[in-house]
Amino acid sequence: MVNEKLSPQDINKQLAQLDGWSLHDDKLQRQFVFRNFVEAFGFMSQVALLAEAMDHHPEWSNVYNRVKIELTTHDAGGITERDFMLAGRINNVLVK
Repeated sequence: MVNEKLSPQDINKQLAQLDGWSLHDDKLQRQFVFRNFVEAFGFMSQVALLAEAMDHHPEWSNVYNRVKIELTTHDAGGITERDFMLAGRINNVLVK
Protein backbone atom coordinates (compact mmCIF):
# COMPACT_ATOMS: atom_id res chain seq x y z
CA MET A 1 0.00 0.00 0.00
CA VAL A 2 1.34 3.46 -0.90
CA ASN A 3 0.71 5.03 2.52
CA GLU A 4 2.38 2.38 4.69
CA LYS A 5 5.77 3.14 6.20
CA LEU A 6 8.51 1.30 4.32
CA SER A 7 11.15 -0.83 6.01
CA PRO A 8 14.76 0.38 5.96
CA GLN A 9 15.55 -2.39 3.46
CA ASP A 10 12.75 -1.30 1.11
CA ILE A 11 13.85 2.34 1.40
CA ASN A 12 17.45 1.49 0.53
CA LYS A 13 16.36 -0.68 -2.40
CA GLN A 14 14.20 2.06 -3.90
CA LEU A 15 16.69 4.79 -3.09
CA ALA A 16 19.34 2.98 -5.14
CA GLN A 17 17.08 3.41 -8.18
CA LEU A 18 16.30 7.11 -7.62
CA ASP A 19 18.84 9.53 -9.06
CA GLY A 20 20.04 12.36 -6.84
CA TRP A 21 18.08 11.56 -3.69
CA SER A 22 19.50 10.52 -0.33
CA LEU A 23 18.25 9.63 3.12
CA HIS A 24 18.68 12.39 5.72
CA ASP A 25 16.96 12.55 9.12
CA ASP A 26 14.55 9.78 8.05
CA LYS A 27 13.40 11.77 5.01
CA LEU A 28 14.13 11.56 1.31
CA GLN A 29 16.18 14.63 0.46
CA ARG A 30 17.54 16.27 -2.66
CA GLN A 31 19.09 19.64 -3.35
CA PHE A 32 18.74 21.32 -6.72
CA VAL A 33 20.83 24.17 -8.11
CA PHE A 34 19.62 26.36 -10.97
CA ARG A 35 21.15 29.21 -12.92
CA ASN A 36 19.13 31.85 -11.10
CA PHE A 37 16.15 32.56 -8.84
CA VAL A 38 13.64 32.61 -11.68
CA GLU A 39 14.56 29.07 -12.77
CA ALA A 40 14.45 27.85 -9.17
CA PHE A 41 11.05 29.43 -8.61
CA GLY A 42 9.72 28.06 -11.90
CA PHE A 43 10.82 24.57 -10.84
CA MET A 44 9.09 25.02 -7.48
CA SER A 45 5.90 26.06 -9.25
CA GLN A 46 5.94 22.90 -11.36
CA VAL A 47 6.59 20.74 -8.30
CA ALA A 48 3.79 22.52 -6.41
CA LEU A 49 1.31 21.49 -9.11
CA LEU A 50 2.48 17.86 -8.96
CA ALA A 51 2.33 17.81 -5.18
CA GLU A 52 -1.14 19.32 -5.10
CA ALA A 53 -2.41 16.81 -7.65
CA MET A 54 -1.08 14.00 -5.45
CA ASP A 55 -2.27 15.70 -2.26
CA HIS A 56 1.25 15.07 -0.94
CA HIS A 57 3.23 18.16 -0.08
CA PRO A 58 7.00 18.42 0.38
CA GLU A 59 8.98 20.19 3.03
CA TRP A 60 11.18 22.57 1.10
CA SER A 61 13.24 25.72 1.14
CA ASN A 62 14.57 28.09 -1.47
CA VAL A 63 17.55 30.42 -1.26
CA TYR A 64 18.22 32.28 -4.51
CA ASN A 65 19.09 29.53 -7.03
CA ARG A 66 18.94 26.57 -4.63
CA VAL A 67 15.94 24.43 -3.71
CA LYS A 68 16.06 21.77 -1.02
CA ILE A 69 13.24 19.23 -0.90
CA GLU A 70 12.50 16.73 1.84
CA LEU A 71 9.82 14.06 1.57
CA THR A 72 8.15 11.99 4.26
CA THR A 73 4.61 10.86 4.97
CA HIS A 74 3.76 12.33 8.36
CA ASP A 75 0.56 10.27 8.74
CA ALA A 76 2.57 7.05 8.35
CA GLY A 77 5.44 8.20 10.54
CA GLY A 78 8.09 7.80 7.86
CA ILE A 79 8.86 7.23 4.22
CA THR A 80 6.24 5.53 2.06
CA GLU A 81 5.82 4.53 -1.56
CA ARG A 82 4.04 7.85 -2.04
CA ASP A 83 7.26 9.73 -1.23
CA PHE A 84 9.14 7.75 -3.86
CA MET A 85 6.38 8.38 -6.39
CA LEU A 86 6.60 12.14 -5.84
CA ALA A 87 10.41 12.09 -5.90
CA GLY A 88 10.33 10.31 -9.27
CA ARG A 89 7.88 12.84 -10.66
CA ILE A 90 10.05 15.69 -9.37
CA ASN A 91 13.04 14.15 -11.18
CA ASN A 92 10.96 14.03 -14.36
CA VAL A 93 10.39 17.81 -14.13
CA LEU A 94 14.14 18.25 -14.68
CA VAL A 95 14.21 16.32 -17.97
CA LYS A 96 11.53 18.40 -19.67
